[in-house]
Amino acid sequence: MVSYNPKDWFNLIFHFHKSDTFRRLIPVMLVVGAFTAVVTFFEKDVFHLEETHSTVIYQLLGFVISLLLVFRTNTAYDRWWEGRKQWGALVNASRNLSLKVRYFGSMEWEERKEFIAEIVLYAEVLKLHLRDTKHAEIPAEMHQPNHIASRLYLRLNNWYNDGKIDGDQLRILDGELKELTDITGACERIRKTPIPYSYNIFIKKFIFVYVMSLPFALVNVYGYGLIPLVMFTLYVLASLELIAEEIEDPFGEDANDLPTDMIAETIGKNLKELEEKVERV
Repeated sequence: MVSYNPKDWFNLIFHFHKSDTFRRLIPVMLVVGAFTAVVTFFEKDVFHLEETHSTVIYQLLGFVISLLLVFRTNTAYDRWWEGRKQWGALVNASRNLSLKVRYFGSMEWEERKEFIAEIVLYAEVLKLHLRDTKHAEIPAEMHQPNHIASRLYLRLNNWYNDGKIDGDQLRILDGELKELTDITGACERIRKTPIPYSYNIFIKKFIFVYVMSLPFALVNVYGYGLIPLVMFTLYVLASLELIAEEIEDPFGEDANDLPTDMIAETIGKNLKELEEKVERV
């Protein structure tokens, strides 16, 4: 995720990064600009067509596209924000579970530290799992977050059977541990449920047809000045679609994805800080 100052708007206008849509769209914009120039040349200089067509239909189509793109962007952002809330919940659940494990029961301190280390590992494994990457310490054929959760449940069960925690403490710890699994399921739902294929393709086709037909309708209104206008129109419409595509799957490593690396590191640091405070008590 890109870190930036949202209030420094003037510098942001002239800032470009590797995933900026302008860089990605330059080749297509140049092709569309050349196409518009050819259409303008033939209509103005070869066939000398002077009839001005009505632009009302294009105004209506532009309004329809704007509604579709607003819906598309909002839907993608909802997925991004839901993912951020789930990872925020993961931070809280990890802290709560660690705090309770530190103070509940009569386990040896090394047992508590090993359990907490598993919680830290859970966040790292979940981050990789959502990127379709495997953690080296866990068998690749397994559902890796579930494997970590199973090990944690086994430890709780052993503590209960050994009398190191009572039934009430087991129920409390079970509730905190269940939260980790619920968060994993919610993130997987976001990751594996993209926008419907037909809707996605329709928007792309609509944008393409709209932009490529603009030169035929507006050349007699703007002349050669239509070339930058069509290129800019493509840039705006296609950029919104590209941004929506990027943020609807927020768990990857793109510039606009969630900072899951940083959040996983934060969980590790927070639990280490709490561990050091307990050891000094």
